[in-house]
Amino acid sequence: MFGTQTKKVMLLGSGELGKETIIEAQRLGLETIAVDRYENAPAMQVAHRSYVADMLDGEALRRVIEKEKPDLVVPEIEAIATETLMDLENEGFRIVPTAKAVNLTMDREGIRRLASEELGLPTAKYEFADTLYELRNAVLSIGTPCVIKPIMSSSGKGQTVCRSIEDIEWSWNEAIGGGRGKKARMIVEEYIHFDSEITLLTVRSTSGTTFCAPIGHIQKEGDYIESWQPHNMSEEQILEAQAIAKKITDALGGYGVFGVELFLSSQGVYFSEVSPRPHDTGMVTMVTQDLSEFALHVRAILGYPIPDVQLLKSGASHTIKATKESKNFQISGVAESLSVPQTQVRVFGKPETKVGRRMAVVLSNGESVNGARERAELAASKMMVTYEE
Repeated sequence: MFGTQTKKVMLLGSGELGKETIIEAQRLGLETIAVDRYENAPAMQVAHRSYVADMLDGEALRRVIEKEKPDLVVPEIEAIATETLMDLENEGFRIVPTAKAVNLTMDREGIRRLASEELGLPTAKYEFADTLYELRNAVLSIGTPCVIKPIMSSSGKGQTVCRSIEDIEWSWNEAIGGGRGKKARMIVEEYIHFDSEITLLTVRSTSGTTFCAPIGHIQKEGDYIESWQPHNMSEEQILEAQAIAKKITDALGGYGVFGVELFLSSQGVYFSEVSPRPHDTGMVTMVTQDLSEFALHVRAILGYPIPDVQLLKSGASHTIKATKESKNFQISGVAESLSVPQTQVRVFGKPETKVGRRMAVVLSNGESVNGARERAELAASKMMVTYEE
């Protein structure tokens, strides 16, 4: 089935972003393997082979990588035994973008210390806490309102805005319940009164560093609801954002797409977070750019050249989320959603729902951002997750 020169790529994490990445990898002739902690994850449905493994278990992770011996190991989630990846990289395996980048960005502490303390990037004030007592002291130091997050989580799980001293214990419990990994550690951040927040997709490749048009987004409880591209920014803001993104991605190194999250305020541009992989808000690029963030990621990690990314149309995305936990469900309203002009739908194919879990996304484009957002919102309103008793 595969020639002797065919490269093999293994994804660690097989959700909706991994699914699109694997599809793009197969378009360029790669052999694909998907790994996740549960069976029938979205990327597993399109990969050539798949494995179920606890990726926080270093020995289990090593076994699957040594068995397949992939040319490229591509982490797509944060909850991975990164120490094992660093060992494997030292042994000759290629980790995308680098094991250092994956290790630093896996938890919010490593990347925040790099950005603020080593690179001097503008960030919100922050402190860390391991106990409820330390959390209380951190909140008193930062002041309220403040944002409290587990140092490792995904899709905003466990993130709260602590508005008073009385909220501290509630925020602690939410962070403990929403965090991943074995650490109870959390970060307390100053609440930045920003005008908007953006994702600046930054591509490092043999062609140098390339930036996509900025993507605006709205989050609820730390998880994105809708995104649009391009976000309206002044030339000064764009240059400031690009300078921050280049500085942090140069420090992380390697090739691939980085999702750099930034706050835009009257005081300037603030660094928030960075993911060394395609970003959920960047799904909008599937209907706006000549090359989606997934196509860019695969090209970059293969060492192929990346031309200047062309924004073809304005566009928007809007998520469809579950409201309860179930294995007996369906996504309804797809036909009605597709009746909206210039609209596409991606149903992720997740095998079960959980409260707030993204199950599908609507993608719309148009001549203006406002028009695309209106289409996406209308199309999303026609879809829902329904449950069977």
